[in-house]
Amino acid sequence: MTLSEPPLLPDQRRERLLADLRARGTLRVSEIARALGVTTVTVRRDIAQLADEGAIERVHGGIRLPRGADAQPPSAVAVEDSGRPASLDEAARPAVGMVVPSLDYYWPEIVRGARDAAPDAGVRIVLRGSSYDDIADVRRQTSWLLETAGIQGLLIAPPTLGDGAAQLIDWLSGLDIPVVFVERTATVGAYHEHVESVSTDHAFGASLAVRHLAAQGHRRVGFLASASSPHTPAVQRGWRQTAADLGLELDGTPEVISPDHRDPRWGDAIDRGIDAWLATGTTALLAHSDREAISLVARCEERGVRVPRDLAVVAFDDEVAGLANPALSAVRPAKYTIGETAMQLLCRRVQDPGRPVHRVLISPQLIVRDSSSVHPSA
Repeated sequence: MTLSEPPLLPDQRRERLLADLRARGTLRVSEIARALGVTTVTVRRDIAQLADEGAIERVHGGIRLPRGADAQPPSAVAVEDSGRPASLDEAARPAVGMVVPSLDYYWPEIVRGARDAAPDAGVRIVLRGSSYDDIADVRRQTSWLLETAGIQGLLIAPPTLGDGAAQLIDWLSGLDIPVVFVERTATVGAYHEHVESVSTDHAFGASLAVRHLAAQGHRRVGFLASASSPHTPAVQRGWRQTAADLGLELDGTPEVISPDHRDPRWGDAIDRGIDAWLATGTTALLAHSDREAISLVARCEERGVRVPRDLAVVAFDDEVAGLANPALSAVRPAKYTIGETAMQLLCRRVQDPGRPVHRVLISPQLIVRDSSSVHPSA
């Protein structure tokens, strides 16, 4: 898309948006606004109208063509983080597909790491946005990359929970191109053989948080995570094991596995959790992820529970934790490195198809801020 003078009328703007979407398959809200020279608020109004008309579908941070649409993008376009189409030199390189569940939260830095590693590997990335839980769409996006873009390798973060996830993983592992899972791990077959993967060591990240809180003098550290996150079991395992290793009080310490923070049941679940943490003398909490942690702190504020004086909180992801009030301590995954390593791993597989399957765990770091810096007795 290019900036046009004078400003386009609303109908013209939407026509331009649709034309570019047909050409590229997915678009981000920020790149649409930048190209059309309008605000993101204007873009979101246009998107809302087009979505109501069935002309587009919304995904995390952007839009795509509707499922089942007859028209598919005529050619694959390698997209950089800025939204620029690839240069002619880049377009001549072999294509590697990348399917991610979000185009805004968490994933842009991973995409950037993979993109920056692509030139050294002699390839280009064809990016597709999908969903955290729409198994059919993930398969559709992957099929398009295979059939239309002619990809020679695939980086993907597929759903691993819910009906159909196992069948999707079996299908992906059986493709005749190298596949690397990104921030996902899985096994396939009768012998539960591992799929090649690069992911955050979520259990170690939880351990960092618990050890930090214990060093601040907390003896009972609670746990909060979303039932919809594929990483909740690993984070919970790291929290529990480290608390046990340090001799912290686990018996009676509430573990809250909540609905998604956008779910109408979220508020009631968090109120019950706050009641339980206060009743048991829990003075600190590990909350996965940032969104759950920020929503929790807001609810604590409404109820007069002071963070960190009454309840210290450490979040997990560090996407927006530093913007909260108080600024949240958080476990920060090495997102750029994850993307970079995934691309490197994929290209080594292309060069040596017979090499052993690699599963790479990358350690996160703990960023300490205001939400965990005050002991409750201070």
